[in-house]
Amino acid sequence: MTDLAHDLGLLRDLERRLLVYKFAIEELMTKLRILSEEFDSVHQHDPIEHITNRVKKPEGILEKLRRKGFPLDLDSIGDWLDDIAGVRVICPFVSDVYRVKAMLARQHDVEILHTKDYIAAPKPNGYRSLHLIVRIPVFLSDRVEHVKVEVQLRTIAMDFWATLEHKLFYKYDDSPPADFVGELMSTAMIAAQLDERMESLHRRIHQD
Repeated sequence: MTDLAHDLGLLRDLERRLLVYKFAIEELMTKLRILSEEFDSVHQHDPIEHITNRVKKPEGILEKLRRKGFPLDLDSIGDWLDDIAGVRVICPFVSDVYRVKAMLARQHDVEILHTKDYIAAPKPNGYRSLHLIVRIPVFLSDRVEHVKVEVQLRTIAMDFWATLEHKLFYKYDDSPPADFVGELMSTAMIAAQLDERMESLHRRIHQD
């Protein structure tokens, strides 16, 4: 079998395999929508502004497996990669980010495997977000599979900064000038200060 035929076969098998990750995202999205609507009904405040999701493209998965030297075992890709399925939750306030995490943790069928808190400890470039790797059951016709999903929780300000930072870095092919990096750090601090001030206003409103 030629390398091209082999790769095409792998891609076809991987596309079928990725269905379970699509189902995992749908399960998690349903949970988040229920939590959002229920909390809003009880507390007159919705902790979720909006949600987006994605499943990595098959070509990107194979490229990453090869780059990292992992075996091309499609039944075990979930052991090697944590970010095949991703959900991004945008929240109004920083307190909502941690509130949504806590609500997910209380779900008996959601297992939080890893947490990286880039809000408490931002990345060197100023990036702030709360990252979770969760595992949830997907009920298929003949079995139950427990699937990992990466969940990114961030505020509107954090998402604004991260989205534009990504676009700007793409223009520089990930090699921006030094003063550009400093400017990005400065804008990240402004976004963090905005979050703090809006959080303070939010607390004042709910204390009155």
